[in-house]
Amino acid sequence: MLSRLLKEHQAKQNERKELQERRRREAIAAATCLTEALVDHLNVGVAQAYVNQRKLDHEVKTLQVQASQFSKQTAQWITMVEGFNQALKEIGDVENWARSIEMDMRTIATALEYVHKGQLQSASS
Repeated sequence: MLSRLLKEHQAKQNERKELQERRRREAIAAATCLTEALVDHLNVGVAQAYVNQRKLDHEVKTLQVQASQFSKQTAQWITMVEGFNQALKEIGDVENWARSIEMDMRTIATALEYVHKGQLQSASS
């Protein structure tokens, strides 16, 4: 009787150990699956962040090239505008010079007319 109880107790204890071992393996498997799922989820986010960073780096390089080209073009425009302004100043200087010469020529023409009229009046007297 005692021996039978001992055997039953040992059998139940073995069943409990097997059940506990099976549950432990299931818990380990479930924890492994959860860990893999979390890592996969994080890897997707990291991969997306990496792709976005590469896109941003490419956009930054493109923007730098465009900004450099714009800067060069702006410098060319400034040079052209400065040249145009200088040309306008020179035209203004030529215009002023031409007015000055024109006035001098009118003064000379008036003086010559006056002298010529004086000579005509002296010759007729």
